[in-house]
Amino acid sequence: MSQTKDIRDAVERELSYDPLVDDADISVKNINGDAALNGTVPSYPQYLEAATAARRVAGVKKLNNHLEVVLPPEDYRDDATLTTTANNALTVNVAVPDGVEATAKDGNLTLTGTVNYGTERTAAEQAVTYLTGVRNVKDDIEISTDADPIDVTLSVQDALDRYALILDDSDVTVDTSGNTVTLNGHVRTFAEHDAVIDAAWMATGVYDVIDDLYVTG
Repeated sequence: MSQTKDIRDAVERELSYDPLVDDADISVKNINGDAALNGTVPSYPQYLEAATAARRVAGVKKLNNHLEVVLPPEDYRDDATLTTTANNALTVNVAVPDGVEATAKDGNLTLTGTVNYGTERTAAEQAVTYLTGVRNVKDDIEISTDADPIDVTLSVQDALDRYALILDDSDVTVDTSGNTVTLNGHVRTFAEHDAVIDAAWMATGVYDVIDDLYVTG
């Protein structure tokens, strides 16, 4: 049996195994570890969870999530209702600073505003992800904090040195230009990949993270 078929079958089994994913209308393709999810799911959380499940599978080096969220009729919310619901969720979430706003169009939410940290932007996304009627979330939130690029590089590298997932002989490098962090090097799994990305976003002064990491699988 070819590795391509092995990985595809493993992803299909993982999707079926995950109780948070309805895989009835999902198809999987794989070429040398470059996997793709196609088809439909009934909610945005399932769209995200399906990708998470696929990334857990050994051998998956890259994932393209082409799933479309097709809401059941009872979960549809008009633009005004979803906009109000999303903004209420942002307001009551203590991890989201004032000034972040949501606008809905056909179930697609766009987040705008300014925050000080990448973690606050993530909190805003999470605050609206599980709302009924959401088909997609586009994050246009800006980050505004002054920080020395050298300090950012050192902070991220120090964090990686502390993380149990990252090997002592890891070749992951951190390069900061302005307020943009670029990550290069190899990681074994998507768990390691996500740990490196999260470490970069937690550093004060990071406005953007360029992911040039390679997952060896």
